Amino acid sequence: MLNFCSLYSGSSGNSLFVETENTKVLVDVGLSCKKIEEALSTIEKDPNSIDAILITHEHYDHVGGLDDLRPFCRFGEVPIYAEAYTAERLRNRMPYCFVNHNYPGVPNIPLQEIEPGRTFLINRTSVTPLRVMHGRLPILGYRIENMGYITDMLTMPDESYEQLRNLDVLVVNALRIAPHPTHQSLAEALEVARRIGAKETYFIHMSHHIGLQAEVEKQLPPHVHFAFDGLEII
Repeated sequence: MLNFCSLYSGSSGNSLFVETENTKVLVDVGLSCKKIEEALSTIEKDPNSIDAILITHEHYDHVGGLDDLRPFCRFGEVPIYAEAYTAERLRNRMPYCFVNHNYPGVPNIPLQEIEPGRTFLINRTSVTPLRVMHGRLPILGYRIENMGYITDMLTMPDESYEQLRNLDVLVVNALRIAPHPTHQSLAEALEVARRIGAKETYFIHMSHHIGLQAEVEKQLPPHVHFAFDGLEII
């Protein structure tokens, strides 16, 4: 079993909910706790059931809600997984969240450092961080069981493509029609989808420059779709 919901996607904030048979995670928390709680409630998910949070990179639209996660930690810690570069910047930006002796009111979100290509488990769910390039900035994508999640990508090394073989679902960014210096265009995203060959692909992080969904989606292959905030795939 693997379900996911694109809670929010775009420059105003990003967060994805993923559920397997034994684990519930968020990928990025770029909005307030209240906003994420509201989005989870629309799909009838309890914020206190979140087991962990995976971080793709340090930009505010992906981490802006981290220090607002107290309601998610009422019954225990919710670990944050990030690579060393991002973890260092989170500690510098929000040191009060990651000290050894938290004062009352600080979210219980211990920071766990991970490395691209090194698979780890959350409960019994397999997670593989992937190297992705956001323009010149190295960031992470993730493979969670047989689902791939990539946001803010411009390019990706060959080894990351290898780690994304045999996917059931790929979620990947497609900003607009015209090329962009740090994000994929629609044509580039379509080529990535073709190369990875997932059974179903969903495009996220689209700007208004992509055009109208009803019109542009007619031009996509049958297994490629535009996602939208609140889209739930079961």
